Amino acid sequence: MPSFTNIVMTTLCAAGLAAALPVGKPTAVVAPRDSVGDMTYYNPGLGSCGRHNSDGDAVVALSPSQYADHPDACGKNIVINYGGKTATATVVDKCPGCSPMSIDVSPSLFQKLESLDAGRVEVDWHWE
Repeated sequence: MPSFTNIVMTTLCAAGLAAALPVGKPTAVVAPRDSVGDMTYYNPGLGSCGRHNSDGDAVVALSPSQYADHPDACGKNIVINYGGKTATATVVDKCPGCSPMSIDVSPSLFQKLESLDAGRVEVDWHWE
């Protein structure tokens, strides 16, 4: 039969070990995940980043929430995946009508991934 002293010492040791362990959720480095949203196309001109672009440029407009979350997004690239195809686009504008993860691209970029007749397709994309 364990003695009272052994029980107390075992309890104190367990409490000491528990106190030494971190409290809360452990932090881990997590790789950025792809965003999934709709892709539409528009005719670029003078964009929110202050540059003029045309239908033939590989450019993208981000939703207001993405634009707000990444105030330094102008000039950065995203990689878009759709139907086994990949395209890279440079952020040049804001898309006021886009939902949070959706993007608006130039017609030439849209055509690299799908026919303009589709009008709207679901894509995944990530920052390059």
